[in-house]
Amino acid sequence: MTNALQHETSPYLLQHSENPVDWHPWNEQTLALAKKENKLILVSIGYSACHWCHVMERECFEDHEVAEVMNRYFINIKVDREERPDVDQVYMTAVQVATGSGGWPLNCFTLPDGRPLYGGTYFPKSKWLQTLEHLADLWMRDPLRAAEYAGRLTEGVKQSELILPPEPGTLANRSFIHTAVRKWQSRFDTREGGPDHSPKFPLPNNYSFLLRFGNCPKENGISSQDGEPPDPALILKQVRLTLDKMARGGIYDQIGGGFCRYSTDAVWKVPHFEKMLYDNAQLISLYAEALRFFPAEEYEELLHETISFCERELLDPSGGYYSALDADSEGVEGKYYLWSREEVESLLGPDAGLCMEYFHLDQSGAWEGAYIPLRAGTPEQFAAGHGISPEQLRHQRTIWKNTLLHARQKRIRPGLDDKIITSWNAMMIQGLIRAGEVTGDANYISRAVRCAGFLRREMLKPNGGMYHTWKNGTAAVNAFLDDLSFTALAFTELYECTLDETWLNLAGNLTEHALGHYSDEKQCFFYFTSDEDTPLIVRKTEINDNVIPSSNAVMGEALRKLAIHLGKREWADRALRMYLAVQKEFSAYPPGYSCWMMLGLSLTGDSAEVSIVGNSVNDFHRLLRKRLPPHLIFAGSRGSSTLPLLIGRHKEEETLVYVCRNASCREPVKTAEDALRLLQADN
Repeated sequence: MTNALQHETSPYLLQHSENPVDWHPWNEQTLALAKKENKLILVSIGYSACHWCHVMERECFEDHEVAEVMNRYFINIKVDREERPDVDQVYMTAVQVATGSGGWPLNCFTLPDGRPLYGGTYFPKSKWLQTLEHLADLWMRDPLRAAEYAGRLTEGVKQSELILPPEPGTLANRSFIHTAVRKWQSRFDTREGGPDHSPKFPLPNNYSFLLRFGNCPKENGISSQDGEPPDPALILKQVRLTLDKMARGGIYDQIGGGFCRYSTDAVWKVPHFEKMLYDNAQLISLYAEALRFFPAEEYEELLHETISFCERELLDPSGGYYSALDADSEGVEGKYYLWSREEVESLLGPDAGLCMEYFHLDQSGAWEGAYIPLRAGTPEQFAAGHGISPEQLRHQRTIWKNTLLHARQKRIRPGLDDKIITSWNAMMIQGLIRAGEVTGDANYISRAVRCAGFLRREMLKPNGGMYHTWKNGTAAVNAFLDDLSFTALAFTELYECTLDETWLNLAGNLTEHALGHYSDEKQCFFYFTSDEDTPLIVRKTEINDNVIPSSNAVMGEALRKLAIHLGKREWADRALRMYLAVQKEFSAYPPGYSCWMMLGLSLTGDSAEVSIVGNSVNDFHRLLRKRLPPHLIFAGSRGSSTLPLLIGRHKEEETLVYVCRNASCREPVKTAEDALRLLQADN
């Protein structure tokens, strides 16, 4: 038995292709069928690595009794949220407006024209059948009432998008950031790190902002109207605590590297075991940035292991990275990653006792009859407590991990979602760049260039746009704003890392395309979808950060950087207008505005331009990029260049470094160390 999903390429949709439910993909033909038959639509949204999506499939969608009711009364549409985030955004907002919460699986019932009527997340079989029958009865007996409610809910979805423009004369002011951070501090878990609740998501953009805020230079004359800023030392203490706890908890794969999606508890012990590229790409960036400020061998080891995981498990031969590994194997969540003491003893023999103590395969790591590897304290502390040298422990750990990983790879593996997503790969490029610069490992930079080459070769369109997904040699689905904005910023950073102007020009082209096809001139933001796409009931504008940063905030940062690199003053003005429109919203929910607040720090003085020109450009550049954070703007060339930051600055037989801040430039200096001193003097 198969349904219309058998012709799709999405691993998630193919998982449902043999359900007795008559599933259809999201397309114009399916929507036209609903109107023709005047049936309610079920839009059921999930993704391949979603544990509770699998549970609901087993309990409901594989059940013939349930399928008979669904097929009789509804047009049933399955959507991969990663393939169609635009559809997911619309109906997730509808469910959140209607119920106050959301999540996946997402099940939203709509009128035949797509307007949302009712929805929720996971439904057990009895509740699902009750819901199906109630809605079918409502549609048959009182369609006007259903249409009235759907109209109100659709209007609520539209209203959720509205952000009032700033008052005339409004300036970028750090007081909004300070107020938000002070409010945010009240929700810190100062014992276990992260927020003071569970479940706990890593949310790397949160800690990237807090890390930068804690290391921010003085105000540089920018006023803060509501008093002194929050104590940077306390902010950095919280960031360090959170990074340490995540690195040592069960959310991090202590044996094979890489992070799971989130922790189900407050101590980072028991994860939801799916591994997503977008989490790992962002966490590579975060720990690379942390390594600049908190030199720690365990952070460098974590970077190496996480990148190795991505290379081993997610890398396509073409150079792009796959999307995700499932939480389940053999129908059991986390089974692939759990251990018994007996298995470890059989694999390691006399070394097993010390290994199990190191990874807490005891009561502290126990979970559902097995053990989750985790750690407490630094490796140096463990070594000192057991009378061995750090070098000895390092050698032993390598043997333990290699042995256990080799044994684990013989198990039945979790499912792989092997589609490649443009925006997630752009985040991976940024992570590889930052890891390569801070560790000095040129291989990471080479991998970033290779991945960027894949996006350039396979995902760029002749019209200047991009594709969203790629699988088995075929690109599909027009790009969304996050694809364009993340790639534009990644290509800009790749230029700043390699000084190859090709990447900068490509970033500029992508930005021009976004301005031409995604721009909302009335609100100064960008729509998530192109004007070339088939319209949905609402054209969404993504403002808030979530597990993935806000596509508008990322576009704002790309506009800020590219305006300086390419001399586009109007792009800088656009970035500022976007920021001014949201800054008053920060204190409503500070973690949802991390990327906007990072942009705000740059717009209120925490940025600089560093230009290097001359024969020794590569040596100077390598040293400065290792020591300085990525929000600074870098340009460089061996000879003459027409780029605004380089034009007219080349001198024969000399290498000069120009440092500029707030449209004011210092006298050029002749060493990288002198340039560092100039930048540090401003702090």
